[in-house]
Amino acid sequence: MTLPDAVVQALRCSVCGDPVEPAGHALRCPKRHSFDLAKQGYVNLLHAKVPAGTADTAEMVAARAEFLAAGHYAPLADLVARQAKTSGLIVDAGAGTGYYLARALERNPGASGLAFDVSATALRRAAKAQERLGAVVWNLWEPWPLAGGSVSVLLNVFAPRNPAQFHRVLRPDGVLVVVSPRNGHLGELASVVDLLDVDPRKEERLDSGLTGRFELAHREDHVRGLTLSPEDVRRAVMMGPTAHHPQRLAGLDRLRDPVEVTTSFVLSVYRPRRVAE
Repeated sequence: MTLPDAVVQALRCSVCGDPVEPAGHALRCPKRHSFDLAKQGYVNLLHAKVPAGTADTAEMVAARAEFLAAGHYAPLADLVARQAKTSGLIVDAGAGTGYYLARALERNPGASGLAFDVSATALRRAAKAQERLGAVVWNLWEPWPLAGGSVSVLLNVFAPRNPAQFHRVLRPDGVLVVVSPRNGHLGELASVVDLLDVDPRKEERLDSGLTGRFELAHREDHVRGLTLSPEDVRRAVMMGPTAHHPQRLAGLDRLRDPVEVTTSFVLSVYRPRRVAE
């Protein structure tokens, strides 16, 4: 497998910052720093260990893939894809299995996509999610191995945010699409397991974190009721951050009946501001 040309052109060596190009089953820069392309189709540009509990585990990734494949978040994926209008490069920061990025690429046949995630396990699936998608293992908190101004649309769906890098890699006419859970998202599951709480000030913190670099162009809520089987309840819990805390999961084993839940998200679209050097 190879990475799409547009992805390779945007990538930079994570050691020296030079452009990279294909060299057999690897990417290599002029200084001969080389990064092997895994047989599963992704490339790992990290050169440092990821802190424990940061990346999704194989069990978490499997739960996410199964839950999303059931279509529970398909309306949200369509909503995200409608905001990603471009024939350029779409980058999903914290892409996981590539579900939202693949949907955006399906809606934009002239675009290419780059899935960034710290979980190689998740990116094995993302690399196969869409033929115009390239997958790269990277820690979003580190400076990104991407050329400045190379990204037309940046997606950030339930993932960490790095405003400085968002602004650096986006084109001046680019778009940042952020999806966050609202307080009360899947709140009914608190009767089943000890869920981690959503910060009630999350939206305020989101805006304040982007202030100075971005301006809000559009915002809308997405609220929907679902009936989840016991198995889908387990998947919904296991694909989120609560899964990193096994002591909170005891109630899953006792669940026998479907659960009515409410999904509650906010989608925000931002435009980059011109920032003085």
